[in-house]
Amino acid sequence: MESKDENLIEIDGSYGEGGGQILRTALAFSAILKRPLRVRRIRAGRKNPGLQPQHLKVAQALAQMTGAWTEGLRIGSETITFIPQEIVPGNYRFDVGTAGSVTLLLQALLLPLSLSQESSRLTLVGGTHVSWSPPFHYLHEILFPTLRSMGISVGTALERWGWYPRGGGIVHAEINPIGELKPITLIDRGELKKIHGISATSHLPKHIGERQKDYAVRSIEKELKIDAEIMVLFDVPANGPGSFFFLVAESERAVVGFSSLGERGKKAGEVAREAVDALKVYIEKDGCIDPHLADQLIPFMSLAKGNSSFTTTEITDHLLTNLWVIQHFLDLKISRWGEKGETGRVDIMYGP
Repeated sequence: MESKDENLIEIDGSYGEGGGQILRTALAFSAILKRPLRVRRIRAGRKNPGLQPQHLKVAQALAQMTGAWTEGLRIGSETITFIPQEIVPGNYRFDVGTAGSVTLLLQALLLPLSLSQESSRLTLVGGTHVSWSPPFHYLHEILFPTLRSMGISVGTALERWGWYPRGGGIVHAEINPIGELKPITLIDRGELKKIHGISATSHLPKHIGERQKDYAVRSIEKELKIDAEIMVLFDVPANGPGSFFFLVAESERAVVGFSSLGERGKKAGEVAREAVDALKVYIEKDGCIDPHLADQLIPFMSLAKGNSSFTTTEITDHLLTNLWVIQHFLDLKISRWGEKGETGRVDIMYGP
């Protein structure tokens, strides 16, 4: 079945960094605005092009929530068509499979469900702390508190951690409806007030978590001249071994986070150093929010009733891609200063 709908939006899934974010953002906006969507050349430049399990699960979940007519929802498909109806809030359970990212799935579902008429409860199963996706703690400690000022109300709980490759993590989320999104301004972070974090391990010797903590505390005190409060979590519930290190930096007007994951053959000090180095780069640069928060805020800012702005320590491919996708759906005035890889600023002016 080919849609003849004049309102059909077509998007090239190979644009820019050409990853799954194009698909997730486009599907979320299609669901919110009830606009028919076709995405072609999905992940065309990747080693395994087309839909992979975690991308497929996003499309299937949004199709279930909106009663959408779909075409091409299968592993490896490089073209999909998605024609949604109304968003139906409710209680849903989705299993991404093995270590597919549950946080990327939650990101895609959050905005549509926040703009529905009633509360929803989600149980998501898969990878909670895996490469190439925000860890659960980044959403819980950084993204969701920031979105709270825009009116978003979401509560989350981590029942079981999911590491690569076994996955099996379990996240619960309750998403409450909002009347409208409020604009946000994050321009000047102000004075750094506090650094804290966690060092977590599963099915590994206790000294690994301690070494991650000790390396970070020494480095931060020596190089940044500030104390860091880091909690060690031993043997957190999970299906297999793994380690995680996470730092939160709280300033007067911003909160940012930096994380790293352990892997076989990677020393505990190396795990901690990745997060510490990322924190140092942030502190040494101008910009209010970290690069990951910048691209994640774009969809919410674009639907806020008012003008929103932020400065960030780095303009990323993901940020540029999200700006490109939302302009297929909304007539917005967007101003951007800074090139990819540089510090920059984004202003999104709400239309008539």
